[in-house]
Amino acid sequence: MNQNFDIIIVGGGAAGFFTAINIVEKNKKLKVAILERGKEVLSKVRVSGGGRCNVTHACFEPNELVKYYPRGEKELRGPFHQFCSGDTIEWFEKHGVELKIEDDGRMFPVSNSSQTIIDCFLKATQQLGITVLTGQSVQSIFKKENCWQIETQNEKYLAEKLIMATGSNPKIWEMLQQQGHAIVNPVPSLFTFNIKDSRIKELPGVATQASVKVKDTKLSSTGPLLITHWGMSGPAILKLSAWGARILHDKNYQFTIFVNWLNDLDTEEAEQLLKDLRQDQAKKTVSKKSPFELTNRLWESLVLASSISPETKWADLSKIQIQNLANQLTKGTFQVNGKSTFKEEFVTAGGIDLKEINFKTMESKLHENLYFAGEIVNIDAITGGFNFQNAWTSGFIVANGI
Repeated sequence: MNQNFDIIIVGGGAAGFFTAINIVEKNKKLKVAILERGKEVLSKVRVSGGGRCNVTHACFEPNELVKYYPRGEKELRGPFHQFCSGDTIEWFEKHGVELKIEDDGRMFPVSNSSQTIIDCFLKATQQLGITVLTGQSVQSIFKKENCWQIETQNEKYLAEKLIMATGSNPKIWEMLQQQGHAIVNPVPSLFTFNIKDSRIKELPGVATQASVKVKDTKLSSTGPLLITHWGMSGPAILKLSAWGARILHDKNYQFTIFVNWLNDLDTEEAEQLLKDLRQDQAKKTVSKKSPFELTNRLWESLVLASSISPETKWADLSKIQIQNLANQLTKGTFQVNGKSTFKEEFVTAGGIDLKEINFKTMESKLHENLYFAGEIVNIDAITGGFNFQNAWTSGFIVANGI
């Protein structure tokens, strides 16, 4: 026996719930169902942002906001003019959730708990009479006359309109491929670098501003860099991983990076500064105290890596030692061997080819009444609430389009 709905949304995550709520708020007569393959809904929301849910980012200009999306920058400009970060704040406030801005621009619920967002969605779906069905793993989708038929392992559903909000799901991508959609092959985005190197081995937890470049590519990034037990992380590294997702995948995550611990100073400038210090700090021990904005532990490690013994005074530095130290500070070479997932936030570059989507409605250009919301399409962003903002914006656009 088929179960009939006006609209079926496949995917019980952030994009699916947000879309469903917006649709029914605009038209309460519509019969809407969310199909979730797991036993629980919104499980990715629960773990996001370290359990706090980084809802969006305090960037309120659409033309600025798009710059945080390695894939989707051009396509999102129009949608962000319809629903941007400011609209997200307003939407959540209207639904009883107050957000706060942190120093780095990330925005979280004031409660500091992702459960607040989950409760908000569940309460709204209940009040609006949206049907939420768990344990519904979709096996096939196809067009049947004027409606879509969706088969799960135990049910058949019919709906006039179908919205796909399953995120990075290879099985669903395969089904959409059978419907004629092109899929851009998925590769990981937002990952940290595995580096085994004596210079950083004893420094996990040390954070500093740095500039990082990937050898033999145009990839470069500046920002906070965090040394970890397995290598390097922090915004400077994550930005590189997002913009270089395909390039680094093609290199099988085996590549060389250059780290400039002094940010915008070049090697010549660093060398001159070190020569000045040799005169000004003549009687002081080089390794004792960092003359730059580096932690003393990191400075000491770079000094030792420059073949300068721990007792050496500034006055005793040779020309070669100064050159070595300038090189370590401005173009330290590190070998990357593999990657690690950033926290629990597994983000993928890839999905439905953007050329096949009408970004005024998020409707498929190939099939009428087939829509997409969230990360199922080939759009992804750096960390900081931007991936969620794409979910809210695309969900809003779908609701408007319908």
